[in-house]
Amino acid sequence: MRQGPEGKPEGNVTRGTTNPNRLRRMDRWIAATLGPALRRSTAPPSAVDLGYGAAPWTAVELLARLRRVRADVRLFGVEIDQARVAAALPYAGPGLDFVRGGFELPLPGGRRPLLIRAANVLRQYAEDEVPAAWARLCGRLAPGGLLVEGTCDEIGRRHAWVALDAAGPRTLTLAARTASLTAPSELAERLPKALIHRNVPGEPIHALLRDLDRAWASASPYAAFGPRQRWLRAVALLAADWPVADRGRRQRHGELTVPWAAVCPARGPLAGTAAARG
Repeated sequence: MRQGPEGKPEGNVTRGTTNPNRLRRMDRWIAATLGPALRRSTAPPSAVDLGYGAAPWTAVELLARLRRVRADVRLFGVEIDQARVAAALPYAGPGLDFVRGGFELPLPGGRRPLLIRAANVLRQYAEDEVPAAWARLCGRLAPGGLLVEGTCDEIGRRHAWVALDAAGPRTLTLAARTASLTAPSELAERLPKALIHRNVPGEPIHALLRDLDRAWASASPYAAFGPRQRWLRAVALLAADWPVADRGRRQRHGELTVPWAAVCPARGPLAGTAAARG
């Protein structure tokens, strides 16, 4: 991770690509997963949309989805590009602010957010810069907080993200509009930077996608009942050999979550990041 000069934000300007409703799958997972912590917070919780891009749609939408869980959430859109911050300011309002910054997260009053969402940000960094970025952001979380870092396609049909807390990476989630899939391994092109170069034989993520494809093929008779039923059957078959972490409703949304320990890279800068978690 590149450290900016004193007084300058930490990080690089991203391409800024964004579209309305692009991050809906990630947002819904966040609201469900982080919901208990949001409700327990004794003070109005803060959240961050880091690197929201050339337009503030994703920040506006994230706030709306979190407010269905906790009405007094305050969200900060953080962008390294001052022009993007200026363009977003007309959308600021009660509970929604935009600030210039990077991985240092310069929130007013030194606030520590319960959520940091960094979507399509680290995709543009080198793999060996990921551990420092993760550590920097996790170090800014409030107790019980979550960093959700990942990638999606341009219109939000296919996602992959890692969830981390103060101790490090916890889970990997794959999410898709199941009707868009010929094979689940098509999600490989949306793997987060920590894993996208690890999709090769001998690496756990490669084995997961291979086995998910096999389960999808075995579940082909369920296609007569629609792609959702085929996905549910494929995930049930996969769960015989993999520690699937989610159940029921989340899977019905086209999601699959596994512990990070199951897919932690065998080689590269992220190798061993699951050791402390068992």
